[in-house]
Amino acid sequence: MTEYDLAIIGGGPGGYVAAIRAAQLGLKVVCIEGRGALGGTCLNVGCIPSKALLTSSAKFAELEKLAVHGIEQTGAALDVATMMGRKDKIVGDLTKGIAFLFKKNGVDLIEGWARIMAPGQVQVDAQTVTAKNILIATGSEPAPLFGVEIDEVAVLSSTGALALEEVPDHLVVIGAGVIGLELGQVWSRLGAKVTVVEYLDRILPGIDGEIAKLAQRSLSKQGMKFQLGRALRKVETTDAGLTLTLDRVGKDREETLEADKVLIAVGRRPVTRGLGLQEVGVVTNERGVIQVDGAFQTSVPGIYAIGDCVPGPMLAHKAEEDGVACVEMLAGVSAHVDYNTVPGVVYTDPEVASVGQTEEALKEAGVQYTVGKFSFMANSRARASGHTDGAVKVLVAADDHILGAHICGAHGGDLIAELVLAMTKGATVQDVAATCHAHPALGEAVKEACLDALGRAIHA
Repeated sequence: MTEYDLAIIGGGPGGYVAAIRAAQLGLKVVCIEGRGALGGTCLNVGCIPSKALLTSSAKFAELEKLAVHGIEQTGAALDVATMMGRKDKIVGDLTKGIAFLFKKNGVDLIEGWARIMAPGQVQVDAQTVTAKNILIATGSEPAPLFGVEIDEVAVLSSTGALALEEVPDHLVVIGAGVIGLELGQVWSRLGAKVTVVEYLDRILPGIDGEIAKLAQRSLSKQGMKFQLGRALRKVETTDAGLTLTLDRVGKDREETLEADKVLIAVGRRPVTRGLGLQEVGVVTNERGVIQVDGAFQTSVPGIYAIGDCVPGPMLAHKAEEDGVACVEMLAGVSAHVDYNTVPGVVYTDPEVASVGQTEEALKEAGVQYTVGKFSFMANSRARASGHTDGAVKVLVAADDHILGAHICGAHGGDLIAELVLAMTKGATVQDVAATCHAHPALGEAVKEACLDALGRAIHA
């Protein structure tokens, strides 16, 4: 029987990246995955399939806008099965790619569901795996909504919404967060009436409020409807489809909505049940989140945890950084993750990207700051491409260091990287403003926002 230096439970972004990095550092590593495919939620039923469908649906929606370019398009038809097939092929190819990387780096893979029996001992079906250290990287799953049963036929989680065989007439999305907006836009572009219901009085909780308003305005122009300040109480099946009962928050008033599909997108929860954590003494909170120290070690020596099952943002790239830092520290290499510089991106059109502090958080903390903003309407590349919605916003400290950056606009997820790097390396807003940016390019909006924070914007 092989004794490993590290046994990783979970082959998602955190687990598989940690496995490869640990192998690079000379550790003998095994990854245990029960899904039957590597890549976790992100690759199989999350980030990647949703981006594939966002891309396909964007191309379909673009057909209506070609006339302004002098292009007449007739006879276009939607084939949902082909679209889904493309998505599935992308997922399949990428999962095979991870398996290849495991072989290339000497990482062993065991397929099956794991349970920790004791420090250094993992049971996988009838097999016992022994390792000096155990790393839990089991990720997260869609959070349920009390009183609402998800059947993946009429009432969907994100998994079901990624696999619909036809365009629904009316899709009601419960939750105006990242998942709800992305999948809502996919089906809205393909012809569904989409209504987004949100308990709060705004979309995208946690995102800078001004940027979230720009996103809602643009999505509304594209046909998505929003009902804010409403709580879903029940979903009933009728001969005509589904009837949703909503409560107006704080107004003691009941409303109803008719739909043929409902997507429950109220967040995610860690997958930590069934791992034997309580029996071995690993401490979790009431939501199943595993408590770890600065080295990602749980309350039990030799058992570590990363990614969505520990505190922090539930993001694939955050899980990757956790995994790399954890195994580097295990191997005696200095490592650290700065969660203030972990970006978040919503891949709608326009994209919403954010890093660091929001303006609301700075106000609440009493921090002095300066705001720099630049609208894409004033950016020549945005005008030429027709993607003029949104703006870049930077929040700057008195010493000119960037406290936060927020973008609503085309390719915002790519543009934010420059500001993430600036914050990570301690570059000032003056440094970014003094950097030569190509013209014409969307990146000039980043430069102009930084110039605006200095009171020197040229094209505003």
